[in-house]
Amino acid sequence: MAKRVYQAWKGNNRFFLGGRLIFGPDAKSLIVTLLLIIVPAAIFCVFVARHLRHEFEAYNAGYSILVAAIVFTIYVLVLLLITSAQDPGIVPRASHPPEEESQYESSFDNSGRRTSGLQIPRIKETQVNGMIVRVKYCDTCMLYRPPRCSHCSICDNCIERFDHHCPWVGQCIGQRNYRYFVLFVSSSAILCIYVFAMSALYIKILMRNFHYSVWESMKESPASVILMIYSFIALWFVGGLTGFHCYLMGTNQTTYENFRSRGDNRLNVYNQGCLNNFQEILCTKTKPSRNNFRAFVQEEMQAMPSGVATQEEPKVDDTVEIPRAKIEDDLEIGGDLLAISRRCNFEEVHEDVDVRSRESEGKHHGSSDAEFALGLDRQDLAAQGEEPHLNQGCSGNLDPVSALHMEPAETRSKSEV
Repeated sequence: MAKRVYQAWKGNNRFFLGGRLIFGPDAKSLIVTLLLIIVPAAIFCVFVARHLRHEFEAYNAGYSILVAAIVFTIYVLVLLLITSAQDPGIVPRASHPPEEESQYESSFDNSGRRTSGLQIPRIKETQVNGMIVRVKYCDTCMLYRPPRCSHCSICDNCIERFDHHCPWVGQCIGQRNYRYFVLFVSSSAILCIYVFAMSALYIKILMRNFHYSVWESMKESPASVILMIYSFIALWFVGGLTGFHCYLMGTNQTTYENFRSRGDNRLNVYNQGCLNNFQEILCTKTKPSRNNFRAFVQEEMQAMPSGVATQEEPKVDDTVEIPRAKIEDDLEIGGDLLAISRRCNFEEVHEDVDVRSRESEGKHHGSSDAEFALGLDRQDLAAQGEEPHLNQGCSGNLDPVSALHMEPAETRSKSEV
């Protein structure tokens, strides 16, 4: 059965609901973040907001504090889920290196020998807003990264407009989820301020209604004290992130670019002015994902259409026999001359031939004659109108065994002299 894209994914992401939700490899840290939001909000609703509703009954706003806390908490959780459960802007991997950029280069190995191989330039230049920008080649994804793209070592993916990998969200922050990340951080900061303010208000109401001191009021509602301390600490974290990312949005930078170019006087080619930068990030439409994780993986070798004629292989005529070389016959049947004579359709030969006598006595001219006689096809000779014979001077009924032991006349005359 064919696999889907998310089942054959080469990155470190984790998928849920059949590839509809995509998380980073550290998705378990998202549980901690959820608890850090849900638990304080639940404590606030039970021990603070429930008592404050009685203080504002005259203004018909008794339940507004409780409802506002619940709705705002749900809003923060939804932003967190959108940030961590969608494609942050993953650039699909290429199946092979770019051939148009490949070139052969020579190099020297450790032994000093010169070698040549396929090399790909590590850097390529492109234009952004009329200025030259250098992009790098990614060996893992086998592509040139688009401008502002970087490879995340945790997710093992190239991310468009890569900002950073957030462990609290359990996902990379890139082009497609940066807006929701900023909204999540800023909304969390507002929620911290709201919880801190309502908890402090409840302490003040206890002091006014029961004439308690500050210490007595804190002892009366320890939950308010815990929430105030927790919100104050969390506000330093999420509030600081909100201010930092507001600065990045105003200058059209990413966290990765800011830390990499710190101390350098580089011109930011992406800066279009503060107002345009905020509008580009917060008010533009989110680009669609480049990946369809639920699609089926396409096979590399597609079946050819039925209407396309395939190239037929040349047929070989089995009726034509190709004479084999003598050395192949010797290797295959071990020099058995009887088997050779049977293969060549010499029905007259019924005796075995000694291989050693053939090598010693018919080594030169005699062996070539036997070779000619044994490799010759009787049917081919009959088609040419000739009688099969071993030598023009011999009778037609001479068997090939006697022909092997015959010496040519020239050889005998020389030996007698």
